[in-house]
Amino acid sequence: MFTEIATDPGAPTVTIVFEGREIATRAGATVAAALLAAGELHFRDTPVGAERRGPYCLMGVCFDCLVEIDGEPNRQACMATVRDGMRVERQRGAAGIGP
Repeated sequence: MFTEIATDPGAPTVTIVFEGREIATRAGATVAAALLAAGELHFRDTPVGAERRGPYCLMGVCFDCLVEIDGEPNRQACMATVRDGMRVERQRGAAGIGP
């Protein structure tokens, strides 16, 4: 599947939780890179038809990698850096904006 090219083999490891599953990854990695390296390809479901989507451009342009991070929806996994203990969930359909 996907493997990460280690740019700093001595980088510390952090653990994130995706859909209840703990994933160990390199500190400084993006959420998208961590999930792809862990074999996760399905990041969100579309609002119409609930079609599965995963990262496409990996540079913040397409919004196919939207996830919920620590309870905050509409986060681009390719633009978010992992933190130890971060909780990530698939985004299911459209997320509301504001209160």
